[in-house]
Amino acid sequence: MAGRSSPSISSRKQPKQARATELVAAILEAAVQVLTTEGAQRFTTTRVAEKAGVSVGSLYQYFPNKAALLFRLQSDEWRQTGGLLRAILENDQRPPLERLRALVHAFIRSECEEAAVRVALNDAAPLYRDAPEAHEAKASGERTVQTFLLEALPEAGEAVRALAGDLMITTLSAVGKDFSGSPRTSGEIESYADGMADMFSAYLESLGHRG
Repeated sequence: MAGRSSPSISSRKQPKQARATELVAAILEAAVQVLTTEGAQRFTTTRVAEKAGVSVGSLYQYFPNKAALLFRLQSDEWRQTGGLLRAILENDQRPPLERLRALVHAFIRSECEEAAVRVALNDAAPLYRDAPEAHEAKASGERTVQTFLLEALPEAGEAVRALAGDLMITTLSAVGKDFSGSPRTSGEIESYADGMADMFSAYLESLGHRG
């Protein structure tokens, strides 16, 4: 017996005209609002359409189901986070450890500012976590970190850099998720990020950081 197929998570089409682009933007904005107030379990295309002030049929022109809509929100988040990662770590005008500190601060701040959306998207992850785009987003981040570590740890072996990268990414993700689970003040965010950056810096120095 054939297995049950998974729902498509691809958008039906891309907007080409200004009016269509505005429609998709309104749908995505409404989707974020519904997701943060209703949560992933109560998230439906009908609620999103109502919030956006459009018909469900108009929504379905671009997103065939709620999985596709949630995946678009997650994809946008991945692009934003990946862009942040690259912009900071690839800035060779700043020393490596200074870049690392800037990254930790930016990441923790972002996690706290977007906590409600991130928690809801994490709840919806089973709908798309095995998609090729999900694996590519993860791989892209890992490549950026490894390129940075090659510069920061030029004398370390590949296995050492791979372990360091995995530890840093996993720690940032896990700690950021836990820390942003409660409302935080700017002062708390700064202090926490400084502590994490100090730990990462000490770790890289112990592995032979130069420069």
